[in-house]
Amino acid sequence: QVQLVESGGGLVQAGGSLRLSCVASGVTFKSYTMAWFRQTPGKAREFVAAISGSGSTHYADSVKGRFTISRDFAENTVYLQMDSLKPEDTAVYYCGADRTVGIRTGPVVYDYWGQGTQVTVSS
Repeated sequence: QVQLVESGGGLVQAGGSLRLSCVASGVTFKSYTMAWFRQTPGKAREFVAAISGSGSTHYADSVKGRFTISRDFAENTVYLQMDSLKPEDTAVYYCGADRTVGIRTGPVVYDYWGQGTQVTVSS
């Protein structure tokens, strides 16, 4: 049974930092591209960042230079370090797993999802 479990969300002031974690189980972790998406009420799920099994990364323009995605193969965990947070980063953040070699940014292609973790940035 595949499970993705996110943690690390919370309330932070603008300019602050948070680190999200996503632990994967039930998958061959290195075979999956892992990604973070975010969603606000009434809007579509939005790509944030992704990291392939080989370590290649890709970021949305809105977070480039502020967010860093990484993965720990020993712990089957993907991280999202979020710095210089802005109120517009407020959303539910979801971890996704895509069984592909490359990086894809459309949420529909992702095979598995976590339950989400709330990030709220106050101004």
